[in-house]
Amino acid sequence: MDKLSAMQTFVRVVESGSFTAVAAELSSTQSAISKQVAALEKALGAKLLVRTTRSLALSEEGARYFEQARRLVAEIAEAESDLRLGEAQLSGWMRIAASVGFGRLKLMPLVEAFMAAHPDVKIDLRLQDGFVDLVEQGIDVSVRIGDLPDSGLIARRVGTSHRMLMAHKDYLKTLPAGLSLPMQPEDLSQHNCLVYTETANRNQWTFRAGAEAADEAGMARTVRVEGRLQTNSSEVIRAAVVNGMGIGYAPTWLFEQELASGELIRLMPGWESPASPIHMVSPPERKHSAKVRAFIEHVAIAFMP
Repeated sequence: MDKLSAMQTFVRVVESGSFTAVAAELSSTQSAISKQVAALEKALGAKLLVRTTRSLALSEEGARYFEQARRLVAEIAEAESDLRLGEAQLSGWMRIAASVGFGRLKLMPLVEAFMAAHPDVKIDLRLQDGFVDLVEQGIDVSVRIGDLPDSGLIARRVGTSHRMLMAHKDYLKTLPAGLSLPMQPEDLSQHNCLVYTETANRNQWTFRAGAEAADEAGMARTVRVEGRLQTNSSEVIRAAVVNGMGIGYAPTWLFEQELASGELIRLMPGWESPASPIHMVSPPERKHSAKVRAFIEHVAIAFMP
């Protein structure tokens, strides 16, 4: 038995909570993964996992061993990465997570360039809107937009995301008689607003008065909006705005081409939206990974003003 390999497998089983998930990651079978962990338990003379038909749980001995094994596995990976970095040679798998829209439009070109520069690196790019548990899913580095909670993750700010209130020209052409363009935040109550549900504020939209607003500059107003469509997908929000289904309050990077062409119109230009920081975040045990450090630097350079 390769004890290090078995230890790495055990750590991933605990982190993911599933033999099946780890088998898929390693292109193996559930039976092979289970046998590897069983062999480790036999070698250690201790029961590490308590298996039921529905879940996995650590035994008391397993909990102690897991913390030590996870640190050791991370330290070995870091040492190998540092050595490869010193040799100017990065290799192996790296799991990267981001939201669907940002990943497709902004991150994918950077991933392609990074892989071209480092041909021995393999990327597992996981895109989904909503919260991603980096440890549970074995993510090496993730893009997060917005203020970060005090989660213990290692974070580096690489940019800023700006939101804008916007609508397609077709939506504005079909406004009912007597309904005009919104000029003040309160006017949005009369419009069909497209609500993205994967933000903390959801249908509570906040604006700050700019130089052209009637309010004192910098004054904030938060309004509750309603609409016929809400979704947890940034791609659906994008499609709905472009198809003229309503007013969107979304990041400008999601609509760069449409805004540049004049297809989309910025609404309430006298009112500004709070900017959101863009961070690259990693679990603490990945902070010394050469691949992770190199990729974060690659993204940071690309996002420099």
